[in-house]
Amino acid sequence: MLIWINGTFGVGKTQTAHELRRKLPGSVIADPELLGFGIQRMYPPDLRGDFQETPWWEPTVAAILIDLSRKHPGDVIVPMTLHRPERHRRITDALNAAGIETRHVTLLASQATIRARLRTRMEGANTWALTQYPEADAALRGPLFSPHIVTDELALPEVVERVGSLIGRDFRYSARERLLLPLRQALVTVRHIR
Repeated sequence: MLIWINGTFGVGKTQTAHELRRKLPGSVIADPELLGFGIQRMYPPDLRGDFQETPWWEPTVAAILIDLSRKHPGDVIVPMTLHRPERHRRITDALNAAGIETRHVTLLASQATIRARLRTRMEGANTWALTQYPEADAALRGPLFSPHIVTDELALPEVVERVGSLIGRDFRYSARERLLLPLRQALVTVRHIR
């Protein structure tokens, strides 16, 4: 199964994806952002923009996810903001045409919650992520991007448990898992400093 974790920038997709990987033995994370950064680096700085707007990102992401899903025996977890309906449809249509079982879940949170979460990542109040929030949030709240999980009042284990229930898996957390969660979250945050 391919599990697409969608949501605005800063909503917690990466932390959720890493917890899902831990809960799903044999699963892998395929982060399309890495491909996007590679595409950006091929352009000189004055020509770099949103990598999703290049003609290369969308078809390459779809092709890699199809190839990976066919070759990897476990689940594939994709943490990526995808809020443009036409882009979502093209990628989803490509995955469906290839026979890839895809589950899509969108994480939502208020702008105040996103701002607070970005501060914990040591990002300022005027980050690129916050400038993108109004448009992305408005689009992601639509039915095309359902099911939705509103995360404002949820701790990470509750988010992961709800994702599990939406994809037909039981991801209950033990007391030990909850105790070690802050350490795991810190390690994920450090590994994703860009």
